[in-house]
Amino acid sequence: MASTHEPTSGPAPGRSPGGAPSSPDAPWPVRTVNEKVKGWIERLGHLWVEGQITQVNMKPSWKLSYITLRDVDEEKSVQVTCPTSLLRSMPSPLRDGDRVVVYGKPAFYAGRGSFSLWVTQVRHVGIGELLARLEQLKRALAAEGLFDERLKSRLPFLPRRIGLVTGRGSAAERDVLSVARDRWPAVDIRVLNTAVQGAGAVPQVVAALRELEEDPSVDVVIVARGGGSVEDLLPFSEEALIRQVSRMRTPVVSAIGHEPDTPLLDNVADLRAATPTDAAKRVVPDVAAEHQRIVELRERAAGALRSWVAHERRGLDSVRSRPVMANPRLTVETQRALVEEARVRADRALGTTVRDMRSRIHSLKAQVNALGPAQTLARGYAVVQVVPRDHSPAEVVTGVGQVSPGSQLRIRVADGSVTAAAMAVTRAPGTVTAPTTGAGAEGGVEPPEGDDGHLGT
Repeated sequence: MASTHEPTSGPAPGRSPGGAPSSPDAPWPVRTVNEKVKGWIERLGHLWVEGQITQVNMKPSWKLSYITLRDVDEEKSVQVTCPTSLLRSMPSPLRDGDRVVVYGKPAFYAGRGSFSLWVTQVRHVGIGELLARLEQLKRALAAEGLFDERLKSRLPFLPRRIGLVTGRGSAAERDVLSVARDRWPAVDIRVLNTAVQGAGAVPQVVAALRELEEDPSVDVVIVARGGGSVEDLLPFSEEALIRQVSRMRTPVVSAIGHEPDTPLLDNVADLRAATPTDAAKRVVPDVAAEHQRIVELRERAAGALRSWVAHERRGLDSVRSRPVMANPRLTVETQRALVEEARVRADRALGTTVRDMRSRIHSLKAQVNALGPAQTLARGYAVVQVVPRDHSPAEVVTGVGQVSPGSQLRIRVADGSVTAAAMAVTRAPGTVTAPTTGAGAEGGVEPPEGDDGHLGT
């Protein structure tokens, strides 16, 4: 559809604006034709044109981009030229098949004789406009972090109770209940029926989610709806519903439409299911499969236990087969024999050492006795001491100069001592008279009378 300004009446066909006719003899040159066509086209002015995008030629480095706009009812198209910056600033990028309304001015390029629509505005209409708005909302919510994977919660393995938000008597409700009970007959599902399209859908779904969030027995919530058009699924892309789900602590499963349908609820939910049936399979475990898994695990555990017992039994048999286990006292007895043998060797070595040392002591004692004064006395020798008159200690007589006639002598023999007095003192021949001290200083010493004059025997 296009709204245009009606062109004013122009010159008759075959005539120039100035009235000069064209003929075989006076044809118009190409430049004249292009200029005249350009003038006619530019008189249309600015207008709005509706159509469907069939081709977009755009590169970031290009200053201008080119679009092919096709009529929505007939096989007719027009080339559109617009600044690249215009397309890059759109909330949602243009794609083939988008329905748009453009505002621009028809332009004819006389240099190459081509027609194009110079556009300064492009707007999505119908589904295209709706998807563009959803894309813009998606970007805004993603920038806030509502779709962050780190915020998503894991589903419980076996929920105590499942909350189901869906349309009353809908195929989605039947699919979820049927599949869930087939997989786990004892499953507990709390169903809250709401509108799933239309103006009242969002408030009802939000209220149902809040009610299930406040129920402590509900471990997971499924929001389910069957397939439909983009307009039918629009409530599940509304900002109020998206923010409610993002605030919930209970995990939420989105099961809206079919696999190609992607409402914004899929991005914020903790788990996206392709269909309501898939949601039931993802939330409710299969009791038969779990029972079979338990049987397999029990068999594996029993096998592992039997293998462990057999291994430990072999180890125990190996230990029991050792000699020390046949006679537990063998090690003690062996060590005791070693200790006893070491003790005997030590005693033997000590006895030998003692005997050797005792023999040596006897030998040394005999040597000491042989060289000692007692043995000398026993052989008939005597020790003569002079007793000074001043009562000082007695002195051993080693020379005649120490004794004078009348000196008191003490003669020690092997079995005692004899007290005597010196009658005379005789020096041995050839000796030199030494100065006398002590007891012998008072009397003179007679010269020797012969070789037999001596003290003692």
